[in-house]
Amino acid sequence: MIALELQGTLEFNRTLVLVLDLCGTFAFAVSGATAGVRQRLDLFGVLVLSFAASTFGGISRDVLIGATPPAAFQDWRYLAVAMAAGMIAFYWSTLVERLRNPVRMLDAVGLAFFAVAGTQKALVFGLSPVMAALMGMLTGIGGGMARDILLAQVPAVLRADLYAVAALAGAVIVVTGNMLEAPVLVSAGIGGLVCFGLRMSALRWGWQLPMARGPQPPDGGGKR
Repeated sequence: MIALELQGTLEFNRTLVLVLDLCGTFAFAVSGATAGVRQRLDLFGVLVLSFAASTFGGISRDVLIGATPPAAFQDWRYLAVAMAAGMIAFYWSTLVERLRNPVRMLDAVGLAFFAVAGTQKALVFGLSPVMAALMGMLTGIGGGMARDILLAQVPAVLRADLYAVAALAGAVIVVTGNMLEAPVLVSAGIGGLVCFGLRMSALRWGWQLPMARGPQPPDGGGKR
């Protein structure tokens, strides 16, 4: 009886991780594809950016926890969701742009889904609470980093606004809920909302971490 209950719990956790992963995949894929459209990439470039932005975090997580080959390479649904989102962003970019700052908003949605999913999957694979939280943060920030690097931009996680901190906060809530034996859906929901709320609040009110104070470049950018 206990074995059946344990098996049922594991199956529920796997299903939850899959659902969260696919939701995060869609959000990051639209975010990445929209950023590509703004840079006037062709259809192939937009789809590459869509796939990279939506799967890099999950691939990094799976490789590090030993879940190989990564889920994005085993399950056709990841590729299908990423490609569908990329096509939507490419052909209906005007509709996507009607959202207020769609790249940042969808980026925050994907960050929340992936931070929660990454943490939950790390817990399923037996990682310690601290490492599970860090793995959730890595899952959340990976897609945005891949998108920014491919577009030759400084990754958002390395800038002053709250990005990795928001993902880590959501991951910590999931880990804490697991330690307190709270319902998985409750801890996942609260963790995702906190992550999303922190990220959007940072964008809305300009919350920042301390910035490095290095020497300023000379006026004129070195021109004679």
